[in-house]
Amino acid sequence: MQWAELQRIIAEEVSAALSRGRTRTCDCHAVLYDCCPDRVRGVIDAGASRLGLYAGEKVPTGVAGFIDHTLLKADATRQEIEKLCKEAREFGFATVCINPHWVSLAAQLLRGSTAGVCTVVGFPLGATTTDVKQYETRRAIYDGAREVDMVINVGALKSGDLGVVERDIAAVVSACRECGVLSKVIIEAALLTDEEKVTACALSKAAGADYVKTSTGFGPGGATVADVELMRRVVGPDIGVKAAGGVRDYEALKNMVSAGASRVGASAGVKIVQEAKGGGAQSSTSTPAATPKSLY
Repeated sequence: MQWAELQRIIAEEVSAALSRGRTRTCDCHAVLYDCCPDRVRGVIDAGASRLGLYAGEKVPTGVAGFIDHTLLKADATRQEIEKLCKEAREFGFATVCINPHWVSLAAQLLRGSTAGVCTVVGFPLGATTTDVKQYETRRAIYDGAREVDMVINVGALKSGDLGVVERDIAAVVSACRECGVLSKVIIEAALLTDEEKVTACALSKAAGADYVKTSTGFGPGGATVADVELMRRVVGPDIGVKAAGGVRDYEALKNMVSAGASRVGASAGVKIVQEAKGGGAQSSTSTPAATPKSLY
């Protein structure tokens, strides 16, 4: 893709994000589409008082359905992965999000459950080459992954090499689409200016990604409400937004959903669901204290 074409795409996406109104009404209730009771029932039932969902997104059936139950620390053991998958079955999380080595095991443990298997590619730096990221993606899908979170080439983006970034994303997205697997693009927002965040989201959308994601959880900062709001404005209602890194309680999850997130990555999923139900919070598989170098 040529630089002029990339500039045009970015300009169009930003313009659309700024001018996009929210006046569409639903057919079933004749209210604003984003306020349709059928779309927001899951998180309303769990106690949310404010929401930021957008047309075209699948609405989870409850709080757990928003969460990718995450364990990405380097020293995660087989026993911890087994516990993570057991919790995913029990609580009904959207996925478990794990490193590629554990995909095959998780796919076996979650067979027949509603929880899927999500893994990461080019993680956590995004600095591997495009062909390696594509191979990682294909291998993860072969092993049983049904969602792939890839890290963009942050250095290329900050150098202005937008063609490199777009091709990098497209290589992973194409491998996912061939197999009916969801693709998520981690932009590592804490390393970017607002202009670079807009560019990264526009390139992800242009490449056909299913989601944009705030953070790896291993960078200098995690998800913020401001970043989620900005990312949602850029991508509009067409693709998902995943908030990840530092979402450790139910209040934080509600804030992210209110800002426009349609998925949240968290290791504290069990605690979040228990808080949503008004119960006591038990320790989940990977607590912040156990992973001092990670925001998860």
